[in-house]
Parts: sequence; structure tokens; C-alpha cells
Amino acid sequence: VQLQASGGGLVQAGGSLRLSCAASGRTFSSYVMGWFRQAPGKEREFVSQITWSDGSTYYADSVKGRFTISRDNAKNTVYLQMNSLKPEDTAVYYCAARRASAWTYWGQGTQVTVSS
Repeated sequence: VQLQASGGGLVQAGGSLRLSCAASGRTFSSYVMGWFRQAPGKEREFVSQITWSDGSTYYADSVKGRFTISRDNAKNTVYLQMNSLKPEDTAVYYCAARRASAWTYWGQGTQVTVSS
């Protein structure tokens, strides 16, 4: 199983970025896909998740209303659209997948830097 995250970069506060997570190696229709982030000196934190089968979503309070998670079944790809970015959103963003309660598969991370 491979999760390939991409789309990070440097953006000014108030700007937008779209992260992508390309999944391969198995059928993910029964999986929940998620995004996490880890800022320097901080623990990794949950950002958002989407259930592949029905598209239901969930967000951390810190990103609710600014970030949108979505999936493209044909491309086996999950996206995280990030709008109204803030300097505190600066982190390495990871995509992950789980079928049960534990996040089993992780991507390599993509850096997002928001300048003030």
C-alpha cells in the first residue's frame, strides 16, 4: 500500500493550497482516509477524514469552515482544499488510511508553510 502526498508549498496568510493523496496497492472503498499535521515541536494532530464509501466527512475544530476534504474515486485520490490559511497552519501534512480504529497506512508528508 502506498499513499503519496503532494501539493504543499509556501503561501501567504489568507491564501489557499490543495493537497493531494494518491492511494495505490489495494481497494480503498472500505477505508477511511485522513489528513494529519505536525508542526515543529508539536505532536501530530488530526485534521480531517473522509469515509471512502459514502463520502462522510469530519474536521478538527481548528480547520472547520476553512478546509474541505474530498475524494475522486476514479483517480483513487483524496484532496484537502485549504482556504484562508493562517500561520498556525504551518506544518508537515500527512495522509493516512484506516479500516478499523487504528490508522494503518501513512504517506510521506508534504510541507505547508504559511507566512504572515
